[in-house]
Amino acid sequence: MGLFDRLRGDDAPRVAFFGIDGVPYSLLSEHFEEFPNLAALAESGAAGPIDSIVPPESSACWPALTCGKNPGETGVYGFQDREVGSSDTYVPMGRDVQADRVWDRVQAEGRDATVMNVPVTFPPQRNVQRMVSGFLSPGVEKAAYPDELRDYLQSIDYRIDTDAKLGHDDDKSEFLEDAHETMEARFEAFSHYVEADDWDLFFGVFMTPDRVNHFLFRDYEQDGEYYEEFMEFYRTLDEYLGRLREMLADDVTMIVASDHGFTTLNYEVHFNEWLRREGWLDYRDDDHEELGDISDDTRAYSLIPGRFYVNLEGREPRGSVPQDEYEETRQELTEMLQDLEGPDGKPVADRVVEKEEAFRGSHDDIAPDLVVVPNHGFDLKAGFKGHDEVFDTGPRNGMHSFDNATLFVDDPEATIGEADLFDVAPTILDLMEVEYERAEFDGTSLV
Repeated sequence: MGLFDRLRGDDAPRVAFFGIDGVPYSLLSEHFEEFPNLAALAESGAAGPIDSIVPPESSACWPALTCGKNPGETGVYGFQDREVGSSDTYVPMGRDVQADRVWDRVQAEGRDATVMNVPVTFPPQRNVQRMVSGFLSPGVEKAAYPDELRDYLQSIDYRIDTDAKLGHDDDKSEFLEDAHETMEARFEAFSHYVEADDWDLFFGVFMTPDRVNHFLFRDYEQDGEYYEEFMEFYRTLDEYLGRLREMLADDVTMIVASDHGFTTLNYEVHFNEWLRREGWLDYRDDDHEELGDISDDTRAYSLIPGRFYVNLEGREPRGSVPQDEYEETRQELTEMLQDLEGPDGKPVADRVVEKEEAFRGSHDDIAPDLVVVPNHGFDLKAGFKGHDEVFDTGPRNGMHSFDNATLFVDDPEATIGEADLFDVAPTILDLMEVEYERAEFDGTSLV
């Protein structure tokens, strides 16, 4: 506990949360002998797989995890969202998150939060002790607050993210080197501020595992060329987490969690091309690249990952489907999606979720009408530039999964059963003895 806390006699319990983006629990639990620090964390507390959200995309998952609420409340549905009543789309940033984050609640109680590298937090908030924004941020110069934090991060060559373009090369050596350097700088920064011990909530995210998984997960699952390099990366992550745990004071509970699981990618599915071929979508002319370029007679379109919108009269700017045909149209599209098979003969959709099932709240006006949760192996794409094929492959061989996300809570009273991302925020607040109303969250505390 920091000197100021000792002087003021503040002995309230604290939490250190470490996110490991995109790490499936089975990857860790099946190799605990190689990851002794995470194995020890599981033994001393609780650990297990949890569900992600619909859709399991990081841009939507991290707001949901940090707010404890579904996208209908956070207002963030994916990497690309659409404006209400418009054909314009935008990339959601921190100010687009419409619900209180867990660190907002901690700060409101007069306690301090250090927040580092959480996706969808740009620009950095001024109402926290310190923050460096994560995924989708520009360079550190604009992403860190206060100036002292910015200066320190620049001095250690801190990086917001790994250079994912390097993963496109057949030779992954440079990509792996960059991934290790990025994670090492992240660990150095986390260590520096964990040891400062002047916070009540430390909330930091390692984003690099997601990047490594996207380009090397098939090597892991199928004992490929880079299997050993993949495992070495995770052994290093385990070491870093163990060292961070050793730095924590006795009054701190450590939590480790991921935002979604991961699995091998076999096919990318270009849904707008599929809709075009099925007669549901067309374009005004041959020069098309965005939502506003769809034709007036389009019946439905898709945004990543697997989100479908009926082109509804009165809601869409050039809607073609009458209100009284909405349910019939949505049901027809649902059945087509359920029947869609990949080149291997396997169904693309594990399930097709209607918006009423997944989204509720004051910001559900931009919710997709349907979301496809895919079977493992099918990575769902959209885009409006057109593709030669509905099913193809790219440089990535790993994809997000709804199931098999990770949660460790270093508390013997914690219980992880049928848990999901929404349970993390109320669990943190309970551990910190911060009061809240149960109805405020879509999840429940695990302690």
